[in-house]
Amino acid sequence: MNPKNDTDLSPAQQTYPIGAEQVRQAEQILKNYKQGKAVLEHRIVDNELWYRMRHSATTHSASEPASASGWLFNAIANKHADAMDNYPEPVILPREQTDAAQAKLLSAVLPAILERCDFEDIYSDAWWYKLKHGAACYGVFWSDEDICIRSVDLLNLFWEPGVEDIQQSRNVFHVQLVDRDLLAHRWSVLRDALAQPSIEITRYLYDDAVDTSNKAAVVDWYYKKDGVLHYCKFCQGQVLYASENDELLQNTGYYDHGLYPFVIDALYPVSGSPAGFGLVDVMRDAQVYIDRLNSAMLKNALMASKKRFFIRADGSVNEQEFADFSRDFVHVMSANLGQDSIREIETKPLDDIYVSLLNNKITEIKEVTGNRDFSQGGTTGGVTAASAIAALQEAGSKLSRDMVKGGYRAFCKICNLMIELIRQFYDEPRMFRITGAGASEAFVMFDNRSMQPMEQGDAPVFDVRISAARANPFSRISQNELACEFFRLGLFQSHRAAEALCCLSMMDFEGRDEMIRRIRENAMRQTVSPSPVLPKNAPRHDVVTQAKMQSAQAGRV
Repeated sequence: MNPKNDTDLSPAQQTYPIGAEQVRQAEQILKNYKQGKAVLEHRIVDNELWYRMRHSATTHSASEPASASGWLFNAIANKHADAMDNYPEPVILPREQTDAAQAKLLSAVLPAILERCDFEDIYSDAWWYKLKHGAACYGVFWSDEDICIRSVDLLNLFWEPGVEDIQQSRNVFHVQLVDRDLLAHRWSVLRDALAQPSIEITRYLYDDAVDTSNKAAVVDWYYKKDGVLHYCKFCQGQVLYASENDELLQNTGYYDHGLYPFVIDALYPVSGSPAGFGLVDVMRDAQVYIDRLNSAMLKNALMASKKRFFIRADGSVNEQEFADFSRDFVHVMSANLGQDSIREIETKPLDDIYVSLLNNKITEIKEVTGNRDFSQGGTTGGVTAASAIAALQEAGSKLSRDMVKGGYRAFCKICNLMIELIRQFYDEPRMFRITGAGASEAFVMFDNRSMQPMEQGDAPVFDVRISAARANPFSRISQNELACEFFRLGLFQSHRAAEALCCLSMMDFEGRDEMIRRIRENAMRQTVSPSPVLPKNAPRHDVVTQAKMQSAQAGRV
């Protein structure tokens, strides 16, 4: 995100490949990209209002009671909880045996770097954004002498309209608003240019008064040229940094991996755009009718709870006394008080079919989003057993698991970008604190020497496998019950190793390979263990006793 060299450019540098004319052309491309994603920006701003349940002004008339129920919000919060229950953890695998030691170090170092970047907070914010607006964006940069990961707002990111993969875009722009006085203090070349109007970007409808009149747009421009990735930072038409103007990078590019440092994680993909659509887009119509039916029922209840009357215009009833319920008597000026002088207005209650329609709309949201009652611990149909509830939760969480796997695929791309940044920039050894199982700690020195290309051959290549760092409660319960069931069946007994291995070969669960390894080790240990030495003249009952002890010992193993 930040340029490697923040020094001002001299006038002689205007002869470099990137100058005022190139920046002017880039600004025009940025405007075209912005027009291409205008519909997406409008949808994001609107979805934010729906997420905050501030949409009643657009769905209700002034005469109707405002009603904004939280069924859609509950579905979003439930899916976010599922994502955090399956927080990802990378495991780096080598493609060649000679790279096994480096892959093991990377498996320990990457989580440490993610912790330094506060990735758990970034991951949480990105999932809120993904569920609301349909896509989350991560930025993986080299900044301040280390890897930096950030959550990127799609309102500030611009790509070529029509592409489905951001890496296919010819240019990518990231725009940030920065205070003009800070820009003038950091870059003296901007002091005269900051008086000009800045590039406009779409903003959210904030509750607070947010003033952006004293801010200017700083643009990070990434583009691919001759197969390499270049980077330019400009503001108000002035070049602040350009990798093509840097003698060290004009041939190799800004990042050696040659990819845009952005990873977009779409929830529900759409054709022609890297950004998808989210739960708000799917459930907006159902939520509208739920709120309108709620509003109609509330209005009917209010009308029925307050008595109102028809009074003849030429009647003789004292209206002030009639409306005052503290008075015991109401005076009437006429001697004849008929039923036609005053009559109660009867409010007919709504039929039960409207209540059923409301419940059907609520059920629609639950079914489409997979946010059923048992996913939150509720039960229906007389199901009360804990194991049965857990089984229903597991069966009904396939939508959540699919969403989480999509997030894992994006996280895999993030890890690959991190590995390439380590390969490019970790020239000096760095100290990392590695926390292992059992709260044990170790300190290791790490650099990129083993990741560089050999004299003859390519650079080492690694594969990334993602697993859940913290399994959800159901996974832990089912895993514990499975282990207890194996123990009751006697599969851990060494003399039943062959039966246990046949059984495990037909099963699939987390940790199966480790269990197979341990059963084989126990069986081999029992096979090579020496037989007990008995005295030559030992009585037969001692021999029988020793045999029983040996059998009991084998059963305990």
